[in-house]
Amino acid sequence: MKLKTAVGAAFLALIFAPGAALALDTASRPLVSEPQKYFATEYGKALPPVGFVKFCVTNPEDCQLVGGKANRLDMDPGRWSLLYQVNTYVNGKVTPVSDQELYGEPEHWAYPTDAGDCEDYLLLKKRYLEGLGFPPEALLITVVLDEKKEGHAVLTVTTAGGDFVLDNRRNEILRWSDTHYTYLKRQSPGDPRQWVALMKEKTNTSGFIAGGTSE
Repeated sequence: MKLKTAVGAAFLALIFAPGAALALDTASRPLVSEPQKYFATEYGKALPPVGFVKFCVTNPEDCQLVGGKANRLDMDPGRWSLLYQVNTYVNGKVTPVSDQELYGEPEHWAYPTDAGDCEDYLLLKKRYLEGLGFPPEALLITVVLDEKKEGHAVLTVTTAGGDFVLDNRRNEILRWSDTHYTYLKRQSPGDPRQWVALMKEKTNTSGFIAGGTSE
């Protein structure tokens, strides 16, 4: 926890340094859309992605049991601002490169320095947000199929107003139902090592391939 707090403090110092702060106005915050499904429905257990399992082996401190129950955050302008700042900063900092190009293997989850795949973006965002005080059980790694039916990963933030998505493909933060993705599975809020299905069909395959970069 001390490490995450230090990471969060370092991130704040970076984005609010002279000339580095990101402008934020009301247009950059997520707006409430027409009532659809504000919250993704969970349909029981699912197997975690292979890349995530390997990540937990090398980063056990980031896969520890936390609160034990779902946490839907009450959001205020300050929290929305931090979400937007983190999402925009990481999207601009990291260059999209496939795992095959970067590591010589089809799926490798890791914290990026200057390049990475979609899951690397979300891992860094999750680390920064936890360091800034966001509870881990409200920041859920999520696997989807994009518009091309290719594997992709995003970070879901569970709030009292719905489930919102931080995506390396856009700086805008959208409610999950506004992204046009097919949601397959995500971390359980009670235990980050456990995953839950987000659709009734069989989604508990562990062979997730993120599908490359941010195109």
